Amino acid sequence: MSVADKTEGRHYVAAQLGEWMQLSQYRYEHPAFPGRPVPGKLFLKDLLKLSSVEISVNKLPAGKGVPFYHQHRQHEEVYLFIQGSGQFQVDGEVVDVREGTVISVMPDGKRAWRNNSTEDLYYLCIQAERGSLSGDTITDGCKLEETVTWP
Repeated sequence: MSVADKTEGRHYVAAQLGEWMQLSQYRYEHPAFPGRPVPGKLFLKDLLKLSSVEISVNKLPAGKGVPFYHQHRQHEEVYLFIQGSGQFQVDGEVVDVREGTVISVMPDGKRAWRNNSTEDLYYLCIQAERGSLSGDTITDGCKLEETVTWP
């Protein structure tokens, strides 16, 4: 399913994905598993025209899990758990996750996760090339002298 409500300006792209509970409308087809779309997964790189980070919004139904380990060649990942609960495994160590849990995983970390609860698990995954962030994000910002006005 594609995002219907999208606005683009000279220096931005904005999209309305819908409510978290409606995330199942999106389906991701993994190239390694053709014909087996994953419901509740939407990558934002192409939608938002991102060039240095990938973000996905995800819904993992109750009782489901990622059925394989994976790791990355260059990308570190940050998982931000928004709602629900489950478990995340990195290199054989298990971390209980719930709303408010954040986990960073380095590229070599062998990872998998599951929703071992009776409610859906919602999370964001942000990935970027490890070591690519230059400087700190506060000093990268530049305050402008222009006064903020709203129409």
